[in-house]
Amino acid sequence: MWNITFLFIQYLVSLWLNTEDKFDLIATSLKKAKAVRTTPLARNPIFCSHKTLFMSYLFTSESVSEGHPDKVADQISDALIDHFLAFDPDSKVACETLVTTGQVFLAGEVKSNTYLDVQKIARDTINKIGYTKGEYMFDGNSCGVLSAIHEQSEDINRGVDRGAEEQGAGDQGMMFGYATNETENYMPLALDLSHRILIELAAMRREGTDITYIRPDSKSQVTIEYDDDNTPNRIDAIVISTQHDDFDEETAMLAKIREDLKTKLIPRVVAKLPSHIQDLFNDQITYHINPTGKFVIGGPHGDTGLTGRKIIVDTYGGKGAHGGGAFSGKDPSKVDRSAAYATRHIAKNMVAAGLCSEVLVQVSYAIGVAEPMGVFVDTYGTSPFNLTDGEIADHISKLFDLRPAAIEKRLKLRRPIYSETAAYGHMGREHKTVTKTFHQPNGESLTLEVELFTWEKLDYVDVIKEAFGI
Repeated sequence: MWNITFLFIQYLVSLWLNTEDKFDLIATSLKKAKAVRTTPLARNPIFCSHKTLFMSYLFTSESVSEGHPDKVADQISDALIDHFLAFDPDSKVACETLVTTGQVFLAGEVKSNTYLDVQKIARDTINKIGYTKGEYMFDGNSCGVLSAIHEQSEDINRGVDRGAEEQGAGDQGMMFGYATNETENYMPLALDLSHRILIELAAMRREGTDITYIRPDSKSQVTIEYDDDNTPNRIDAIVISTQHDDFDEETAMLAKIREDLKTKLIPRVVAKLPSHIQDLFNDQITYHINPTGKFVIGGPHGDTGLTGRKIIVDTYGGKGAHGGGAFSGKDPSKVDRSAAYATRHIAKNMVAAGLCSEVLVQVSYAIGVAEPMGVFVDTYGTSPFNLTDGEIADHISKLFDLRPAAIEKRLKLRRPIYSETAAYGHMGREHKTVTKTFHQPNGESLTLEVELFTWEKLDYVDVIKEAFGI
């Protein structure tokens, strides 16, 4: 209906203009109509002179640092996951963490053959983040750690713990993967920049040279102006809120923080970007740095943190879609996590193969059932091939085995690889191999070589090209 209305308006305008190319205008509109209907924040068309124009639009994404209270909780939960999987790869774990002033509360369900010192793991994680001083009112050396972790329900385990071929999904639900070609890591640009700002800020905090007063808790937000063809045009606004020491009178203190972040932090971020992204930065950017003023009280003392409350930061910053399930604290039998990674892997390889320039992939499950309920694909009208999204989805479902056990095997998910995912996003990260060492209370140590972010590998590009004749 929208396409017909859009074309009719175009035709009337072409008559009003009395141009000879009115039919060319309508033909061109056929291609634009679908894009307008499927583009995020669909724009209203406006007409000017002999051209059809569309309003530019703004899109915003945010990130939070490793010291944000919700991310502290995520990192503790995933540190526990890693330790369980290191010593018993068949562990089934669902672990939730709550952090507040001077306290850490752990709760969840576990089925494992290993024993861990969960208090030490929590404290080590907190210290690694940077909460090491009593003045923060939350530090790894003195906080209380209470655990209410207990054995997993047999009712749940019965439907999941089967042979590899028939391992059922750990829960019902739908999971989404997304990819776009607007960045080198196939992630939305606003989210990618938001992550980069906080990663660099954390690096400067640890260096303690150029900026010496930063504390662990911080947030960022980036707003980008896009042209009518979804091309980033410029950075419109950047918001940074960072916790800091109380080192001066408030007005002078805020002035220094704002100056340092604009003249020291931002240039370091920009210097590491590709040249075409650097060009989006200019003197017209609106900066809001600690816009509420002094930010000394922060972290779990300022706000209670919980596992799984930053699911949009963890994924695509508001682009694509989200099924609602959090990742951290869940072993890979939980499809909230494993299937979200699998659909990201599919989406990224689809875009890299040239099948489309933007795509959303959905998969859904019933608890205890191995085969997915269905696979959905939306290319947002960006595929140059004469295939419907339904036909593409049918091909994709045949190329990728999306049963839980197959996902675990393909992406090597029964390895201790999750601590690194718990801050600065689960998607768009660098695939690499690292060596990690884990310790048990009895003094036993285990050193493993593991692959991180396997779902970011472009190992199915050739498979997709061959299947679609690209």
